[in-house]
Amino acid sequence: MSNALHASCDAAAARSAKHAGQAKHPVLVIATTILASCLAFVDGSVITVGLPAIGANFHADASDLQWVVNAYMLPLSALLLLGGTAGDRFGRRRLLIAGVGLFALASLACGAAPDLRWLLVGRFIQGIGAAILLPNSLALLGQTFSGKAKGRAIGIWAAVGAAAGAIGPVLGGWLIDVGSWRFIFLINLPLAAAAIGLAYLYVHADRDGGTDSLDGFGAILATAGLGLTTWALTESSGRGWSALALSMLAAGCCLLILFVLVERRRGEKAMMPLALFGSRTFVGLTLLTFLLYGALGGLFVLVPYVLIKAGGYSATEAGAALLPLPLVLSLASPVAGSFAAKVGARWPLVLGPVVVAVGFLLALRIGASHSYWRDVLPAMVIIALGMAGVVAPLTTAVLMSVDARHVGSASGFNSAVARTGGLVATALIGSVMAATGPSLLTAFGFAAAIGATTCVTASLSAFMLIASSRFPPRSVV
Repeated sequence: MSNALHASCDAAAARSAKHAGQAKHPVLVIATTILASCLAFVDGSVITVGLPAIGANFHADASDLQWVVNAYMLPLSALLLLGGTAGDRFGRRRLLIAGVGLFALASLACGAAPDLRWLLVGRFIQGIGAAILLPNSLALLGQTFSGKAKGRAIGIWAAVGAAAGAIGPVLGGWLIDVGSWRFIFLINLPLAAAAIGLAYLYVHADRDGGTDSLDGFGAILATAGLGLTTWALTESSGRGWSALALSMLAAGCCLLILFVLVERRRGEKAMMPLALFGSRTFVGLTLLTFLLYGALGGLFVLVPYVLIKAGGYSATEAGAALLPLPLVLSLASPVAGSFAAKVGARWPLVLGPVVVAVGFLLALRIGASHSYWRDVLPAMVIIALGMAGVVAPLTTAVLMSVDARHVGSASGFNSAVARTGGLVATALIGSVMAATGPSLLTAFGFAAAIGATTCVTASLSAFMLIASSRFPPRSVV
């Protein structure tokens, strides 16, 4: 859910603008990209309400359930930038179809998984498919439309994607309640078939791709480094630190350092150009994004889990409990965006996370005998209001914090950082998911308090590092 709140833009979308042309069937092109991207948006949010059912079916412990989420988030976080670059190289329509097809096959594997091991393999492949289809679905809009038509098309794409991410938990909960958790994966198949069919029929054929080599070695290092680090954090959060976990953490950190060195050597051809970090404001925005979306990622895994396990909610009710957040966000964001245009991005980015922190503290009221209207709803509304003050200014600030040639890379990297924050947070909540009975509520309260502290730290990073100048409007989404 938290990633559906992040306004995405990537290098592929930015670079495709110069090739834009008018589509013969614009509505069907938009429909194609929406169907494709909704696979990733829905699957990333719907799994949260399915964790209790999956755990009961496979007798999975907390560490196993964390990996049901992170097996998907890991490749999506590490390969998102590479997926957009690959579209430039091999063709965006071709990569979109390949990503959707891979996602569909992985969904079928997840739905038919005989044990947890096969489910995790399927989730990992889903993440690879999502990392391919997401940047290329957006880039196709930039390639197909221009001017105001492009802005409208991307606006529709973003709005429907956010709505799908919001509706996903409710739909997924209903499918679980009336049938099985396997249906939340199998429902992807008709959507994928429709997206592939529309892409073949109505999306322009690919032009000749570029000749730049892909940063494959960097992608491997990022995936392996994040994977080992995530495994160590997951293992330690559920079972405590061991010599093996410490060794894996050290190995993961070494690989991530090597990744930075490789990116430095590749210069402007790197999937993460280090020139981005020459901007102090960009560093502050990156820290804010990692901390804030990390806190949200952990919360949106735990809230449905606690409501089902401790509050007696059905899966449908737990999914619906999160609906006020995207609804309030959609209503408040235009107002917050207008305010940010007048005062600049810095103060909304400083104050927004503090409001989110207040919402986290209100979530401490959730208990075994809580009232949804008194305890859960206010927390969701306050968090939504805080995020409304962050989403639009964050996108603008990222785009304006670097020079024009790094706009696409900066925004794509920021999107990847948001997902990495959720990845790390999910790896750290094992002690909460391992608890039962009253201990579960105590552990959840402790996690909510840590989340509030993390949001305040995000606010401090914005206050200390982000420039105070106003950001002029810019026609890049």
